[in-house]
Amino acid sequence: MFILSDDIYEHITYDNFEFFTIAQIKELKDRTLTMNGVSKSYAMTGWRIGYGAGPKDIIKAMAKLQSQSTTNPSSISQAAAVEALNGTQNFIKTRAEAFKERRDFVVKYLNNIKGLSCVNPNGAFYVFPNCQKLLGKKKKLKTDKDFVEKLLEEALVAVVQGSAFGLDGYFRISYATSMDNLKKALERIKSFCEGLS
Repeated sequence: MFILSDDIYEHITYDNFEFFTIAQIKELKDRTLTMNGVSKSYAMTGWRIGYGAGPKDIIKAMAKLQSQSTTNPSSISQAAAVEALNGTQNFIKTRAEAFKERRDFVVKYLNNIKGLSCVNPNGAFYVFPNCQKLLGKKKKLKTDKDFVEKLLEEALVAVVQGSAFGLDGYFRISYATSMDNLKKALERIKSFCEGLS
């Protein structure tokens, strides 16, 4: 059995959480393909640069397949990614601290909204509040998809239903935005949820 490890959030962790990749386990290294990129840690989402590391035969097969199916990223994107990976890494910790501050604010706020509950994630820049207690209430909200559609329609807040990630009864909020935007969005979410009671 081969293992595909997505390590894209390795530098965005909080609360002294230590990141490990499964490829560090000696017995699994030879059957692990690790994926990563510059979009999250280096805020380079539009540059479309990712990379993989793993057994030579798998990497060789990937290169063969890609050479026949897609074009390569632009030379400017490749050069920018090299600079990001080889350049100073000081900003990553500062950015993670800013994300942690936003995470703490968002989680605390959500947990004070009747009908919602939210756990504190150890990394990335998303939270997954549980909205199951609000389903079946007014406005014919039967699923998390109904919840997010009505939230967008009535409160003008865009989130993603948890069922898209295998978490029925939840929704995903990104806190990779300004604190002002988060405050406005959370106030609207609160008002929307209160209207369901």
